[in-house]
Amino acid sequence: MNENVTHPLSPQDCLVALMVAVSASDEDLRTAELVKIQAAVNHLPVFADYDIDRMKSAAQVVFDLFEQEDGLDALFGLLRENLPERLYETAYALACDVAAADGTLRESELRLLEEIRYELALDRLHAAAIERGARARHMRA
Repeated sequence: MNENVTHPLSPQDCLVALMVAVSASDEDLRTAELVKIQAAVNHLPVFADYDIDRMKSAAQVVFDLFEQEDGLDALFGLLRENLPERLYETAYALACDVAAADGTLRESELRLLEEIRYELALDRLHAAAIERGARARHMRA
């Protein structure tokens, strides 16, 4: 049974999927990134009513899509269909936080963040402010 057909992705599922996509973009799910995803789901108000048991299926959607040639395009299609526009900046902020979580921004992560900015049609200045905040939160002493 494919749960995604009978139960479309919730907005929170979309946020989880996007965070997982950023973590998986370099084909290495780092512990710091996974901890950042878990912390976001556990503590942010946008996830207050989220069933944490759905995280695994949201992540599996990403892994399944990344095995396909046009998987990233399909992921963005799912986001556009299921994520309200008012959460686009939240989605980008979460993606930036996951990318910055391990202290290193890899080329694949930077390319994906650029693609996310484009696909979600984020204002350039807003995106820069979000990126600056993520960098400040993840700065090392």
